[in-house]
Amino acid sequence: MTKERKPKNVFKEGAISSEFIAESIAKHQSKTSIGAHNIFLGQVRADDIDGKTVSAIEYTAFEGMASAKFHEIREATFSKFNLTCMHIYHSLGSVKTGEICLFVFVSSPRRKEVFKALEYVVEEIKAKVPVYGKEIFEDSTHQWKVNS
Repeated sequence: MTKERKPKNVFKEGAISSEFIAESIAKHQSKTSIGAHNIFLGQVRADDIDGKTVSAIEYTAFEGMASAKFHEIREATFSKFNLTCMHIYHSLGSVKTGEICLFVFVSSPRRKEVFKALEYVVEEIKAKVPVYGKEIFEDSTHQWKVNS
């Protein structure tokens, strides 16, 4: 019997700080059944598009729909992989180049599970969650980001 987890708020306003990431990791040191962690950090790139350089991305979402989709992905991941815990955080608002916009953290008793689970989660997020990014260029013009 799988335990039903309640939906978690995954959204953070602005960039996800290195201090927040470090605190998240540190909180798991007391969980002694964990043998492995794996972390994905999505960072905003200074892409060059048609001769203009991206300086930030402004993230927006249909929060209710996105939260439901994050929860669905989270539950599917727990059903497919032997995980102890999982945390997902995604930025909303403006995130400058070089800053973190997506933080996914999975833990398991065994290392092979965290490698497979993390790739699954990140690919599902990119494919299915309605979060949108508007690329802001150094000249203050903008365009909607196309995921690759």
